[in-house]
Amino acid sequence: MTNLRTARVTQDRTLDLPRAKLVERVDYTDDLMVIKLEPQDLDFNFNPGQYCTLGLEGIERAYSIVSAPHEPLLEIFVELVPDGQLTPLMWQMGTGDTMSIRPGPKGIFVMDPTVNQHLMLGTVTGTAPFVSIVRDHLHYNRSGHHFYILEGASYVDEFVYDTELLDLSAAHPDVVTFVPAISRPNEARNAAWEGETGRLNAIVAKYLHQFKLDQSDTLVYACGHPGMIEGSREIVAGEGWKWTEERFWKE
Repeated sequence: MTNLRTARVTQDRTLDLPRAKLVERVDYTDDLMVIKLEPQDLDFNFNPGQYCTLGLEGIERAYSIVSAPHEPLLEIFVELVPDGQLTPLMWQMGTGDTMSIRPGPKGIFVMDPTVNQHLMLGTVTGTAPFVSIVRDHLHYNRSGHHFYILEGASYVDEFVYDTELLDLSAAHPDVVTFVPAISRPNEARNAAWEGETGRLNAIVAKYLHQFKLDQSDTLVYACGHPGMIEGSREIVAGEGWKWTEERFWKE
């Protein structure tokens, strides 16, 4: 899956756009990688939770930003779409290669400061905006907010940011709570898994009550697969919780 708002454009429309240089790439699975980009001759200022628009050969897509605004590089979590248009080109990139980048960030899927409890539902790359929001919050040592992150994946090796989030939840238990869950516990690839199981829409109701959240002071965020969002929204909104979402689509 890649982020929503996809749009095919002609090569001529991207020739004059600023460039972003690939300075680091880590492949976690055959179809998941994290890249770090350095915008060239561009001050790219954004709010945690927003996305940037990247392109190759005239094809552009929007990607949520993992890094926090204070970090020098743009960190992007990408899933390969084998029959897509942009991600197969991105998989051919090496350090030093460049992509086009639209000058301004976009998106309103950002932290709502009017509530103090934030329940965040993400599937695989859908955790990107949540990591950015939490990194930013902790960097500035802000107080008064608690982030409860539920991440769903089919396989354990798709939890790319699980170590970071588990470490943060251990170091800042009053700020971060992280629960990863796999939906295919009986697969050999998950043989060593001992954590939560089930799709997020199947377990979200349990955690809404287990975390003892105050409905009047909580916002539920959902980012990722449309099926997860639709199923979770039906349950969450049906119980009267405040809700916001960011859908991902195939290319």
